[in-house]
Amino acid sequence: MQNPFPALNVVKALGEEPAFRAGDSVRISVRYPVGHYRVPAYIRGKLATVEAVMEPPAVNNEEEGFGRNAGSRGHYFRVAIPLTALWPGYAGSLLVSIR
Repeated sequence: MQNPFPALNVVKALGEEPAFRAGDSVRISVRYPVGHYRVPAYIRGKLATVEAVMEPPAVNNEEEGFGRNAGSRGHYFRVAIPLTALWPGYAGSLLVSIR
């Protein structure tokens, strides 16, 4: 029997699909919130490449740490930042990056 409700033209909810995919170029956010922030200052604003989308979506640790999350989940990404972006004088292999 054919499905009477084919999933055509379904619009997914905001955050249901990852914002980025492996191979995408991204820029690390530059934010200076009051309190603790998990992104080290030396990588803020740097260009990176998404290596993987971490599955399944997980609780937002930044918001959870301040009690503001209420259990909502989002996607996390593993990114690679070339060492030449962090240390302009870096003379090692161009294949080395920080993750």
